[in-house]
Amino acid sequence: MKVTHYIVLFLTSILVVSCGAYSFTGASIGADTKTFQVNYFQNNALLVEPGLDLQFTNALIDQIQNQTNLSLVKSNGDLLYEGEITQYRISPTTATSQNTAAQNRLTIGVKVHFYDKHDEEAEFDQSFTFFYDYDGSAQLVGGVKDTAISEIFDRITQDIFNASLAKW
Repeated sequence: MKVTHYIVLFLTSILVVSCGAYSFTGASIGADTKTFQVNYFQNNALLVEPGLDLQFTNALIDQIQNQTNLSLVKSNGDLLYEGEITQYRISPTTATSQNTAAQNRLTIGVKVHFYDKHDEEAEFDQSFTFFYDYDGSAQLVGGVKDTAISEIFDRITQDIFNASLAKW
């Protein structure tokens, strides 16, 4: 029985070592890449939501820190993310027979400029958007707004991560 444990441990060790720099998050990061920098994302949407810019900047930093072992730096990062919030829009998606909104949609859009010091071909300028639908009788305040923004930012930051580091 003890020999079986040693064999399993040995085979697992070989498997882990042979995988090298594989990341379980799917990140494809060069060996020379150690740091990342996220510049402040200014809110340039027509409808400005106070604090949204800081929330998004922090959400992107958290996403990268949670899925990589890169260190956050304030300047001269190996990877640089910068951009702006371009869209914050609330619109009705369906109507009732009384011509009122049965469902509303919050849409947030972000334009991202991604730079990689070690791989210029990986760089991009790209827009990312996502939405959250909520009941037409609900106001976009408090818990509804917090949930909506959180879900949208989770999706957008994951899409940015995939485009920049997972290469999906």
